Amino acid sequence: MRRIAGRHGLTILTAEKLTAKQGKGGHALRDDESFKVIFGHIPLPFTATLEDIEAYLDKLEAGED
Repeated sequence: MRRIAGRHGLTILTAEKLTAKQGKGGHALRDDESFKVIFGHIPLPFTATLEDIEAYLDKLEAGED
């Protein structure tokens, strides 16, 4: 998944600390050019699961085919 994200100029971020609000911790996608988080930050930071990230990347890949 990291290679696919890299092809689109994205980085997969992982929460360093576990908190009560975030549960088990989570992930987000960041745009490498602007350093803005583009996925996994709503409603709270790092709320995307790896499955959510994979589905998002699959949609990006399908859009370019």
